[in-house]
Amino acid sequence: MNAVRRGLGNAVVQAFLVVIGLVWMTPLAGLFLSSLRSAEDTAEGGWWTAFAAPGQLSFDNYSALLQNAGITRAFWNTVLISVPTTVLVVVVAALAGYAFAWLDFPGRDTVFLVVVALLVVPVQIGLLPVAKLFGELGLFGTIPGVVLFHVAYGLPFAVFLLRNYFAEMPKEMLEAARMDGGSEWRIFTRLVLPVGRPAIASLAIFQFLWVWNDMLVALLFADSSSQPLTVELQSQIRQFGSNIDVLAPGAFLSLIVPVAVFFAFQRHFVQGVMAGSVK
Repeated sequence: MNAVRRGLGNAVVQAFLVVIGLVWMTPLAGLFLSSLRSAEDTAEGGWWTAFAAPGQLSFDNYSALLQNAGITRAFWNTVLISVPTTVLVVVVAALAGYAFAWLDFPGRDTVFLVVVALLVVPVQIGLLPVAKLFGELGLFGTIPGVVLFHVAYGLPFAVFLLRNYFAEMPKEMLEAARMDGGSEWRIFTRLVLPVGRPAIASLAIFQFLWVWNDMLVALLFADSSSQPLTVELQSQIRQFGSNIDVLAPGAFLSLIVPVAVFFAFQRHFVQGVMAGSVK
C-alpha cells in the first residue's frame, strides 16, 4: 500500500513538473514558430495557427537575418562582450576567493568586508561617474569599456560566492597537500579548482546570462558600432516597428544562446546548488 502511495505521489509530481515545463517552454516555442512565418502570415493570425498550416513555416527569415548587417554585427558584439566578461570574472573571482579563504595576509578580513559591502551598491549609482571616467580614458562607446564595467560590478558577488564555497573545503585536505610539498598555485589548480567546479560553473552561467541579456549598461556605454543584440533589437523595433520577419528570428537567436548555455552546464549547475544546500 505504501509503495502504491509513493508511486502515485511520484506520478503526480512528475506530471506537475511536465506541466510546468510545458508552460515555461510555450513562449520559446511561440517565438520560434513566429520566426519561421512571414510578416503576412503573422498579421493574419497568431503563431498557433501554424499547426493547422505548417506549409507557412520556412527559414527565409533567418536568411534575411544573416543579411541584416546591424543584427549580425550586434550578435558578434554580444559574444565579444559576454565571453570575455564571464572568463575574467570567473578567473579573478576564483583567485581572490581562494586567497580570502585560505591565505593569511594583512588586512584580509577588512578587504573582504569591503568586497561584501560593494554588493549593496546599485549599478545605477556608478553609471554616470564611470561613464565620465571612461570618456577621459577613451573607453566610452567601446567593447572593452562595456566589458570592464561588467567585470567591475560582477566581481563582488563572484568573490563572495567562491570564497564561501572554498572556505567549506576540508582544511585537512589542503594541509596534507602542503605537507606533500605542493605550492599554493599547484594546490589551487590541481585541488581547489576541481573540487570547486560546480560552484564555478554556476557562477559562469549566472554571469553569462546576466551580461548576455543586459540592456541598461549597453545603452549607456556602447555606441552604434559596439552595441549588443539587446540594444540593436530595441533600436530596430523603435525604427521600423513592423519588421517582425527580422525581429522574431533575432529575438529567438538572442534567447536560444543563453538557454543552450544553461542546458550545456546544467549538470554542474545542479551540483553547485545541491552542494550549497547541503553546506
